Formats: sequence, C-alpha cells, structure tokens
Amino acid sequence: MDIISTTEALNAACATLSSETYVTVDTEFLRDSTYWPVLCLIQVAAPKGEALIIDPLADGLDMAAFYALMANKSVIKVFHAARQDIEIFWHEAKTLPDPLFDTQVAAMVCGFGDSVGYENIVKRVTGEQVDKSSRFTDWSRRPLSDKQLRYAAADVTHLRQVYEHLGRRITKSGRAEWVAEEMAILQDPDTYEVKPENAWKRLKLRNRSRKAVAVLMEAAAWREREAQGRNVPRGRILKDDAIQEIATQAPTSTEALANLRAVPRGFSQSRHAKSLLDAVQNGLNKPSGDVLMPDAPEQLPQGLGPTVELLKVLLKYKCEAHDVAQKLICNVADLERIAADDNAHVSALRGWRREIFGNDALDLKHGRLCLAIEDRVIKPVRLERKAAE
Repeated sequence: MDIISTTEALNAACATLSSETYVTVDTEFLRDSTYWPVLCLIQVAAPKGEALIIDPLADGLDMAAFYALMANKSVIKVFHAARQDIEIFWHEAKTLPDPLFDTQVAAMVCGFGDSVGYENIVKRVTGEQVDKSSRFTDWSRRPLSDKQLRYAAADVTHLRQVYEHLGRRITKSGRAEWVAEEMAILQDPDTYEVKPENAWKRLKLRNRSRKAVAVLMEAAAWREREAQGRNVPRGRILKDDAIQEIATQAPTSTEALANLRAVPRGFSQSRHAKSLLDAVQNGLNKPSGDVLMPDAPEQLPQGLGPTVELLKVLLKYKCEAHDVAQKLICNVADLERIAADDNAHVSALRGWRREIFGNDALDLKHGRLCLAIEDRVIKPVRLERKAAE
C-alpha cells in the first residue's frame, strides 16, 4: 500500500478528493509523553476505491492541501468519534472540518445506543469484523508494517458504508437537524481551546475557602502553561495532589514548598519553583471579586428522589420509542434539575429534546401524565382530567 509522503503527491490526491461528495477521515496519533497529540498518520477514503494513507511525519511534507480539503464546504468530512481528530487539526492548523458528519453521534440519533464504538457499528451495519489488534501500536515508528497499514485503511473504508447507512436513516426519520445541532458543538473552536486560566475547573475542590480557591486558580494555570510550553503531560510538571496541597498550604518560600508532602523532592530547588511561588503569591494577592467561587454542590430537595426515579423510567421509555440514545437527551444530573425546577437550564427542556421528552417529563412531574404497566410493558398514560384543571 502506497503512503503519501511528498507535497506533490498530497496536492494531487487532495485535488482529486475535492471533487467528491464526501470523504471519510481518521487519524492515528500518540500523546503518551506529550501535552499536544502527535499526529502520526491520516487516512482518507472517497466513496469508491482504496483508502489513501498520508504520513504527516514525512520530512518536508506541506499539509496545506489536506487542511484546505478539510475546509472545503462542498465535501462532507465523515469521522467516527471526531472530537480527538478535530482537536489535532485545530491545534496543528486552526482548521475545523466543514461540513462535518460524526457517525458516532448519528448512531446515537438512530438508536444504536450511547457512544457506540466503531467496531460495534461496523459489525451491525456491514457484518464485517474489524481487526483492532494494531490499535495501540507505536504509530510514530517507521516503517509501518503492512498489518498497521491494513488496520488504518479499514478504519475509513468501512466508514463509508456506515455513513451511507446512517445518512439514509436520518433522512428517512427527518432527524438531520438533530445531528446538525451536535455537529455545531464539534465545530465550535471553544470546544478545543485549552485556556490555562480554566485549568482549575477540572480539579475536584478539597478546600472551598476563598484563599485556597484563589491559589488553586493560579497554581493550576501555572502548571497548564508549563505543560503547554514544554509539551509534556501536566502530571509530569506536578501531580494533581501537589496542586491541591499547594492551594491549601499556599507556600510563599522555597522552604515551605519543600515541606509539602505531595511536591517531589528537589522541586523547590529547581528553576521552575520561583515561577510557581510567584503564581501562589498572585493567588494570595488576587482581589476577592476576581476569585470565581464555584457553586456548592446542588442538594436535591427533600422528597424528590422518587420523582427522579420516575423520570428515569420515562426517559428510557421515550428513548426506546423514538429510537435514540439516552445520553443524547440528558443525564441523571439533568433529571434532578428538572425534578427541582420546571425552568431548569438543561438541553432536555429545549428544542427537539423537549418535544420528545421534556414536555412529558414536566407532565409526569405535575401529575398530568402517569406510568402504567400494560402487558408487562411500561407505558405513559395521559390524565385528561388533570390536564384540564
């Protein structure tokens, strides 16, 4: 199997692909020892013919033609579970595939279950068994084996049948707008922007004092900037436990930093310690109005537990009836919010989700709808008298 490794060959291939109605795309990458993923291979297939394998690690290869193809609005770009692939394209070239079709999302819309895996959907749609034994091989090592190349090509050739099958089902069911709504999220640059100032939000708060939160914000941002700048996983800068302990203890000297149990021995004497201590001081000096105190964990009001359980049953029924994955409608936290507030800010109470679930959820909550068992099957029953009151 030929591998595209020159700019001339890539330009020619992309020129040909630009006349297709759609292309299927997948990538292989590594990020075990780096902050940013290392793009090792790109696979592309047109509706017919063999897959093309692009080697982005090839010396002197100019990827401009490929990214132009990703931005070509006349060619639909088809991925399965596209988020990580798109993250790479955004980081490498600030390019987002457009138009975009994610078969994992489409499969959830078509009732294949929550976050269906590629092997599973290929098996169900085509009957083919995908060999995933090469999934975790080192894609940066050259030359690539024939087995690796076959595996890589299969990821986009099977995807053609999956896409066409799902496309027909979505057109028939009139759910194209449902998919488009999810694609808009995947095509939003904010989905992929990693802002150091927001890094603290991924950490579970152990100390909710204003001072500790302020230091946590600055220490987590410092670590994120260091990880990005040195292109190493954030855990190689400092572990989460160390950031948490720094937030609680707020060390302002190398001696105080050295005394923290979670901070590696010798770190306080490293060239990075001063900038971390500066970050801690910035946190201590932060005006209280600039400290984004997180909301306390929501407590479900007394007595709403049974309501949430009934909403779970209704959700399962409605999703089965409409052949759509539950995950696409809402999660348990959303059900709790609905149980507590008719105007909860959740997606299940907006748009098409409200039509197939949200309205009935509110009716169930207020006694305008009940759940009954008929022939051993749970069904919703509308209470006309109650609705008229």
